[in-house]
Amino acid sequence: MLSEKDLKQIALRGITEKQIETQLKEFETGFPFLKLEAAAAVGNGIIAPNEGERKQYVKAWEDYKAAGKRIVKFVPASGAASRMFKNMFAFVDADYSVPTTDFEKKYFDDIEKFAFYEALDAVCQKNEGKGIKALMAEGNYKAVAANMLKAEGLNYGQLPKGMLLFHKYPEGARTPMEEHLVEGALYAASNGEAHVHFTVSHDHLEFFKAKVAEKADGFAKKYGIKYDISFSEQKPSTDTVAANPDNTPFREADGSLLFRPGGHGALIENLNEIEADVIFIKNIDNVVPDRLKPETVEWKQVIAGVLVSLQKQAFEYLKVLDGNPTDAQIAEIAQFVEKKLCTNPKGQKVDAAYLRKKLNRPMRVCGVVKNVGEPGGGPFLTYNQDGTVSLQILESSQIDTNNAEYMKMFTQGTHFNPVDLVCAVKDYQGKPFNLPDFVDKTTGFISSKSKGGKELKALELPGLWNGAMSNWSTVFVEVPLGTFNPVKTVNDLLREQHQ
Repeated sequence: MLSEKDLKQIALRGITEKQIETQLKEFETGFPFLKLEAAAAVGNGIIAPNEGERKQYVKAWEDYKAAGKRIVKFVPASGAASRMFKNMFAFVDADYSVPTTDFEKKYFDDIEKFAFYEALDAVCQKNEGKGIKALMAEGNYKAVAANMLKAEGLNYGQLPKGMLLFHKYPEGARTPMEEHLVEGALYAASNGEAHVHFTVSHDHLEFFKAKVAEKADGFAKKYGIKYDISFSEQKPSTDTVAANPDNTPFREADGSLLFRPGGHGALIENLNEIEADVIFIKNIDNVVPDRLKPETVEWKQVIAGVLVSLQKQAFEYLKVLDGNPTDAQIAEIAQFVEKKLCTNPKGQKVDAAYLRKKLNRPMRVCGVVKNVGEPGGGPFLTYNQDGTVSLQILESSQIDTNNAEYMKMFTQGTHFNPVDLVCAVKDYQGKPFNLPDFVDKTTGFISSKSKGGKELKALELPGLWNGAMSNWSTVFVEVPLGTFNPVKTVNDLLREQHQ
């Protein structure tokens, strides 16, 4: 099935022939649905700390930072903003010329509220000889939208989301990249330094670096810290081969194989290369202006405090297991694993070897918010490969829609995942875990796409916060909805939280 030419193409990406064979087999067999125990809820897998507990966790985090640990803020930022502007691309191509849909009317009615208004007005003046108001007055709405989207204007249709102007300030508008630098200074700085890592697409890397270099010094002065900012790209070796509907390799017009990015699960490789004790992970578009940051900062400290408190106890227990633990100690450690780390042995023999396996692995604490109908994976108690049950973040595609009981759990789940994680990635002896060892490879996704009008099947690796972290210790903490303000469409920037 694979020619010499194919093998050369595969080798250039750092992929093996066996990996391609495995991927093609996965198209044939698909991925098994996960076996669920229950949707996680407060009191059953989700912690809802009271005010006194929150203060204790914030203190635990402050003490941890004071001990000189290395903390990194990891921001997946390679996504292009094109999906944000789907409605406006449709308007530019429509056979009508005035705002007609509710979305279009909202955009133009409130256009002055966008943080990019002044920049857009300037490019309209340059390209059209008129500003936004004059163009709208003469009914030339499409020129305004085109100048926002196209390369000769702001180029927002092609830029990464992290480079768009999101929020207005007296001193000038800010991008999400800048808001993440501010967050890094507010809760992730230690020893007077904030380490921030952006994963960026290859096409935008130099532009992203230049923008960071332009802005970082100002924030460093404002917050009295130094920044250590690093970048990485999704590795070509994590790309996956595309398949035809009959599961044979999909080929380009020249006969070469088509490869596609392996989804955010590919970033487990990037995460694995970060030198850190603790890593915060948060999506690029989930940022708020400074007036709303105190709540975000407090809860970031709370979930980090939960993490380091649990890790400290786990490390103490691992040292006990290194010796000759008594039956009473084994019982106490088993109670910690089951009650605090929400891992149920389900009839497995609970001895020192079992407890060591469940304690000596990466740990993550995930903020979850109450379900208000926003899209996103949900927190579940799920069966693992070894028969135990623990907490996982699941996407709808991992759940058997023909199973009425599971669908009820999914649709009636009280919380969902806003991608608000803090991770501990070193063992009790200070050595970094090799994170790919903890991926559940049976949790990938297959989706239908097209290329050049031809249907194809695409394979995504186990998601970064789904199957890629399946074999981590996981704890969920309820965080306020105010800490979750994603921007999925351009009009989301008109929400009160982004004004």
